Amino acid sequence: MVCPLRAAMLGLLALGTIAGSIKRANGAVPPSSMVKIGLMNSRGPYIAIIVPNSFEMNPLLQSLSFRADPNFPYLDISGRRFRFGKVENKKVVIVMTGLSMLNAGITTELLLTLFEVKGVLHYGIAGNANPQLQIGDVTIPQYWAHPGLWYWQRFGDAPNDKLSLESNGDYTREIGYLEFANYNNVSQNEEEVANLLNKVWYQPEEVFPIDGVPEVRQHAFWVPVDQSYYGLSAKITDLKLEACVNSSTCLPREPRVVRVERGVSANVFVDNQAYREFLRSKFNATPIDMESAGVALVCRQLGMPFIAFRSLSDLAGGGSLLSNEASTFASLAAQNAVDAAIKFISLLPS
Repeated sequence: MVCPLRAAMLGLLALGTIAGSIKRANGAVPPSSMVKIGLMNSRGPYIAIIVPNSFEMNPLLQSLSFRADPNFPYLDISGRRFRFGKVENKKVVIVMTGLSMLNAGITTELLLTLFEVKGVLHYGIAGNANPQLQIGDVTIPQYWAHPGLWYWQRFGDAPNDKLSLESNGDYTREIGYLEFANYNNVSQNEEEVANLLNKVWYQPEEVFPIDGVPEVRQHAFWVPVDQSYYGLSAKITDLKLEACVNSSTCLPREPRVVRVERGVSANVFVDNQAYREFLRSKFNATPIDMESAGVALVCRQLGMPFIAFRSLSDLAGGGSLLSNEASTFASLAAQNAVDAAIKFISLLPS
């Protein structure tokens, strides 16, 4: 179903283009592009496929399962290229976000504002916080969070001390904290030394859902994926995945698709064993990446069904018996994520 507001906006812009009366503001979508958007929306709705980087997107574009739209393969808007076509005969629009939560959020918001979309599939590679899983496994978390929004508490304050502005509802101690002193490696007179960094408290995001009251905030930390999508994902757990980068570099067992409880994202590339273990023990996280929660939060605010697949490329911070450089297995992990995404799309109703 076409959104009435989007349809009205596209109609007005098309009329303005014909009349030659629209002046383009800096950053505004050109009227000529709005006409093309209207054309593509008339062919929708689409499954949106959101991908962080080109090396994760290219295996999909090169797959025999993808067929680009022969008449309108892509549309460039605001520095993003929106590619149209079909995957397993399902209409899709594919876009690359670039690195980081900010890029992921901006791209998702732009996509869902401009195009007729009925659901979002995000995929890519990720670091692993769960030592029970191995490189190449594709994880499907039920919940995503952004543990990168902090309240950094002043030195000397304790866990029982209220945070500044906590009484106003701006900050909370409900989610928990990271105590830097727990990671001290020096002492004086066999006593622990106070760490001037003290602690950081994890904060939920402020969200403003489309069905809420404008400018009245809600809070979200754990964002669930779509329940029906998550249920459907159980049907791809027996998918056969690639186990070898080449004839001499193979994994000790065949990778598998695993549904897990939680994944986390922040603007941090985690290559630190101590923080990996903290994220695992504190949040029960498995994949650690830099975009998924950004996509999830935008979909949460716009009421759009969402799911994310992340294939594990390394054990974050090391400690694996395997070669643990992400670059060694990045291509294999990316291909496995693509294979899982394609299989999932094939199961979606037309």
